[in-house]
Amino acid sequence: MKTAIRRILSESGGLDVPVDSLTDKSDLYAAGLSSLATVHLILALEAEFGIEFPACVLTRRLFSSIDSLATAIGPLQVAKASA
Repeated sequence: MKTAIRRILSESGGLDVPVDSLTDKSDLYAAGLSSLATVHLILALEAEFGIEFPACVLTRRLFSSIDSLATAIGPLQVAKASA
């Protein structure tokens, strides 16, 4: 999952640094993630993983790192699979 998140960040994140230079805990906002890029990232992640982020989880904290994205996506995938 984190490999896919990194690929999507590379394609849609508009970061100031290469995604390969980031750790899973690196601050994506410090790496250049903007509010506009966050919208593109949401759409790309939803399409990639077949999920929909509920409005209540769309916070700055969600998009703070690769780890935080993976932590949020996992349960959404499980919930969709059991629906």
